[in-house]
Amino acid sequence: MNLNLTGHHLEITPAIREHMLSKLGKVKRHFDNVIDVNVILSVDKLVQKAEATVHVSGKNLFAEASDDNLYVAIDSLVDSLDRQVLKHKEKFEARRYDQSGKPQAAE
Repeated sequence: MNLNLTGHHLEITPAIREHMLSKLGKVKRHFDNVIDVNVILSVDKLVQKAEATVHVSGKNLFAEASDDNLYVAIDSLVDSLDRQVLKHKEKFEARRYDQSGKPQAAE
């Protein structure tokens, strides 16, 4: 998993980077096929905003969250991404099997 962490009007400290990596471990634990993660953290007046684009096999997932506290915004962002990744994983697994539960033949 490649992580690209960018700050807009914000300096990315090692503490923020470590917090982001530890939280993204949750997404990686649920689905191994995560290729790239692009995260933009920004500050606009008193609102801390976190945006992320996750490139998984066959699809790009996008989520954003904002809060007064950057760490809370990161937590809610990762929760949203985790839900999207789990939904993508369920659809991905459902395509591999037909109604009887047997694997589909390769075409």
